[in-house]
Amino acid sequence: MTGPTTFLQECLLRAGMRDVVTVEPATGGLASLAGIATRHDAPPVFVKAFADAPADDVFLAEAEGLAALRKLGGVATPEVILADRELIVLSVLRPRPRSEAFWERFAHALARLHTSTTHPRFGWHRDNWLGRRRQVNTWDDDGFAFFARHRLLRWLGEPRVEAALDAGDRAALERLCDRLPDLLPDRPACLTHGDLWAQNVLATPDGQPALIDPAVSYTWAEVDLAHVWSTSPPSEAQRFFEVYAELTCLDRDWRARMPIIQLRQHLAVLAQFDDDWGAGDQVRATLAPFRTRT
Repeated sequence: MTGPTTFLQECLLRAGMRDVVTVEPATGGLASLAGIATRHDAPPVFVKAFADAPADDVFLAEAEGLAALRKLGGVATPEVILADRELIVLSVLRPRPRSEAFWERFAHALARLHTSTTHPRFGWHRDNWLGRRRQVNTWDDDGFAFFARHRLLRWLGEPRVEAALDAGDRAALERLCDRLPDLLPDRPACLTHGDLWAQNVLATPDGQPALIDPAVSYTWAEVDLAHVWSTSPPSEAQRFFEVYAELTCLDRDWRARMPIIQLRQHLAVLAQFDDDWGAGDQVRATLAPFRTRT
């Protein structure tokens, strides 16, 4: 049976990269195989592919998302060296430094992305991917309807979600969606990364914050904020939240909204992984107040 690094090297060869010497495994991702490829007389590159099924347009959409973040929002991203239906090849980034100063710089970068890319509609010109599942981005003028339909209710038909949630949970989610205009403030759409857990924040060679693995769309900025907030950010990231809140004029109640907005990510995790890392418990806890009519 072909090993992961041998498989990645074969993918690179099929893509026309014939100068690869070795591929070493890279850690951190959940949905794909990844490695760092050493090359003859050229800088190393990061390569990612799927071993078990055709990738459809996953990597083409990822490359487009990286370009959008960089060109529209001014956020640093890795250079896309090659992207096709089998793999994506990127320039190598550095691990992020463990410092408050880095996270403060990231707060400025993310606030600039969110405040400079406001859009009159919610969605994106194409569907893309959140992990191994399609992210539906059909345009909508109503942010509450968009979030309910395409970011929450969309997951109810997934087999693992059906197995994890009972009828009461599903009814509670529908009631929560009906009440979104009462639960969340009316905010404009802006360009969002869409999968912004801490593992997707790295650094450029000169130490500036850089983002990987996007699932971009125009939606609420707090989709990105909730993902950072809810996925065990390191202690040095506390300054990030303070600075971001100040730069974007967040109200004092933003923390209370995070569990509701992060439901979309917890449901996506439930849909894709046998080990949900507590996502099911988080979903049920957030839905508990909505299990009976109030």
